Amino acid sequence: MELTGRRIIVTGGAQGIGGTLVTAYARAGAIVGALDIKADEGCKTAEQASEAGPGSAYFYQCNVADSDSVRSAFDAFSEVAGGLDVLVHAAAIEMVGPAEDITVEDWDRVFAVNTRGTMLTNQAAFRLLRDGGGAILNFASGAGVRGYAQHGQYAASKGAVLSWTRTVAYEWGRYGITVNSICPGMRTPMYQATRDHLSGEDLARHDARIAATTPIDGRLGDPMRDLAPLMVFLATPGARYITGQVLVCDGGRTMVR
Repeated sequence: MELTGRRIIVTGGAQGIGGTLVTAYARAGAIVGALDIKADEGCKTAEQASEAGPGSAYFYQCNVADSDSVRSAFDAFSEVAGGLDVLVHAAAIEMVGPAEDITVEDWDRVFAVNTRGTMLTNQAAFRLLRDGGGAILNFASGAGVRGYAQHGQYAASKGAVLSWTRTVAYEWGRYGITVNSICPGMRTPMYQATRDHLSGEDLARHDARIAATTPIDGRLGDPMRDLAPLMVFLATPGARYITGQVLVCDGGRTMVR
């Protein structure tokens, strides 16, 4: 599954799953645009991905909740790469707490990044893909499929991503654009921040629940080993007949029962 010359934008590309995918795509030969609001981390990730080669990676600072910032970053990458073939939209934020304590400000902040950011980046990708087709891979979450306690606004925002993805898969299929949702269950800095928020007793319950509900390994996966191979395949022309789907890669935690 090689991607020589394939032009791919990864949002949230400074670290975590996004950063892993920037490296994985460069290793597969792609030209990668890593977009993130974190400039220092993003530049370092792009540099390391380029060194991993044989592909190349470039960093563009971008706030996915801001339409001007998104358009500028997509245009800059398209000019360097000569177009776009794939968007991987992984940028997101998460807040933890009881549903009854969610404030309007926190709700709006999460939705601005996770949901508005999905709309804006997808629209920017559509503008570049409509003449030649391509793929959009939006990161959702098991939280949007079945709900997670203490993640009310995050789960709601990811549920919106699922609905948006199915809708534009219908609308944009006639342009040869596939649009799918990815629900990963991986160990990431965001997940570690959630763990750090839990007390000792709550953390023990959390780990026991993960072990009991994850058939493969009894824990969350490693992004490079367990997710990157799937994401490389989905970025190839071989995945051209898959669209409108919720593709879960979490060791079996969100299986259909």
